[in-house]
Amino acid sequence: MTPKERAVRAAEAMWTEDGASKWLGMTLVSVDEGMAVMTLKVQKHHCNGHGMCHGGITFSLADSCFAFACNSRNQSTVAQNNTMTYTAPAQVGDVLTATAREVSLTGRSGIYDVCVTDQNGKTIAEMRGLSRAINGQLFTE
Repeated sequence: MTPKERAVRAAEAMWTEDGASKWLGMTLVSVDEGMAVMTLKVQKHHCNGHGMCHGGITFSLADSCFAFACNSRNQSTVAQNNTMTYTAPAQVGDVLTATAREVSLTGRSGIYDVCVTDQNGKTIAEMRGLSRAINGQLFTE
C-alpha cells in the first residue's frame, strides 16, 4: 500500500465516525501522508454576536484538518496541544479552507501547521498543533 492509499483509507475510516465535522458543515477535500485539506462555508449559525465567524468554528475546522493529517499513517493519534492565532475575520458566505502539513514527526510526537484561508486566499488564522500517537489503528492492515 502506498502512503497516499494508506492516508485515504485512514481518512475514510475517520470520516465515517466523525459526526462533529459533518454536523458543523465541513468537507474533507484531500489527504496524503502528513497533510490534509478541508473546507467550510460560513453560514449564519457559525457567526458570533459581532456577525463574524465564531473563533471556535475556525478553530474546529483547523483542528479537524490537523486530525486527518496526523492520523494519515493509520496510527491512532490525538492532539496534545494546539495554539491558534486569528489574523482576520471571516463572514457569512465565505468559504474557509484549512490546509494542514506535517512539520516534524519524531517517535510518537508530531508538529503540524494549519493555515486557514478564505476563498480569496486571505489568511484568516494559523494553528500549530502538537500530536501524540496512542495505541491502535483506524483500519486493520
